[in-house]
Amino acid sequence: MRVYARGLLIWAASIYIAGSVAAGVFLAESSLHLPRRSLNHQGAYRARVADEFSAHVEDVSVTASDGAVLKGWFVEPAAPNGRAVVLLHGITDNRFGVSGFGDYFLAHGYAILLPDSREHGESGGTLATYGILERDDVRRWVDWVRQQAHGCTYLLGESMGAAIGLQATAVTPGLCAVVVESPYATFREISYDRMAWRTHLPVLFWRTLGRPAIEAAILYAGARYDVDLTKADPKHAVEVSRVPTLLIAGTADRNIPAHHAEELERACPRHCSLWIVPGADHGGASRVAPAEFWQRVPEWFESHGNHAGP
Repeated sequence: MRVYARGLLIWAASIYIAGSVAAGVFLAESSLHLPRRSLNHQGAYRARVADEFSAHVEDVSVTASDGAVLKGWFVEPAAPNGRAVVLLHGITDNRFGVSGFGDYFLAHGYAILLPDSREHGESGGTLATYGILERDDVRRWVDWVRQQAHGCTYLLGESMGAAIGLQATAVTPGLCAVVVESPYATFREISYDRMAWRTHLPVLFWRTLGRPAIEAAILYAGARYDVDLTKADPKHAVEVSRVPTLLIAGTADRNIPAHHAEELERACPRHCSLWIVPGADHGGASRVAPAEFWQRVPEWFESHGNHAGP
């Protein structure tokens, strides 16, 4: 009986390990290779901003450190104030996803830059790395936009764009201030929360029995693609950065829970501020509290008009 029980235990452990490895490979591949969303209705967007803001949409690009060509739009209003806002979209989205935020800024004289993140939209790149490569991509975009608008440059990021924006603050001279909504603190921590959200299993499961699958995904990404996903670390970035940062999170966000923003604030108490929005879901602050959102965000930018550096 003991021999049988031992054999059964070995069999179960083997299945568990094999299943964790297989799940890890699947998670890594699906996380690094993302579906692209097409840029539809470009003509309608160009016509609208021309009609409403007398603004011209310019197709622009920069070349990343690995040779990937990154594409976006630069939009300048008829009466520019010299300042610019770089708008960073979320995962599997493209520049259209945050283009609505640009309306306020165009109406108030800001130029806007709408880049597609690497492996998104029309940008090149074969992998999404959640900030590991993207933070330098953003630095290059900021360098480019500062040649067009010589006043302050700001970042506004949503979800993945929020995490990328935070990581960019540590390597990007010249940023005056940043606003991010629904950011995550570290890649490993958001892995637990995202898997719980997707599978409807508790976070505790992914921190314990499910954790080998996540660790296998991290190891596979490193071995197969030389990408250490644990280096996608917004928390570390805000610890070393000094760029004034407004963190926004919603109490109803199950995708990236508000505790991530709270952890980030604790890591940068001197230059970060936190706004928790009751009832807001993922990226939903501007829908739940539009008046306060469009008061807080411009005030944050305008009150940090002299800072320039990481």
